[in-house]
Amino acid sequence: MDDIKSRTLIIVNDLGLHARSAAKLAKLAEGAGKGVWIQKNGETADATSMLDIMTLACPKGTEITVRIEDEADMDTLDRIAALIRSGFGEDS
Repeated sequence: MDDIKSRTLIIVNDLGLHARSAAKLAKLAEGAGKGVWIQKNGETADATSMLDIMTLACPKGTEITVRIEDEADMDTLDRIAALIRSGFGEDS
């Protein structure tokens, strides 16, 4: 995996990656020109799909990797990483 095109992150908000946070993440991912993927323990989900994201079942403390297909989408990757690091703007 190309390290430049991925970020390994920890879910920090108390509720984990639930419907509201998955929707925020998917909305950001939709802005990418090519694919954005989330990986957890060998499973991969399409980051533009709220349902796909939720199937990964990511409670607080889960380590995930967010990967983009095209370096032109680095801004999207950085925005997703910032969203996750901020706990999705929720009180933790």
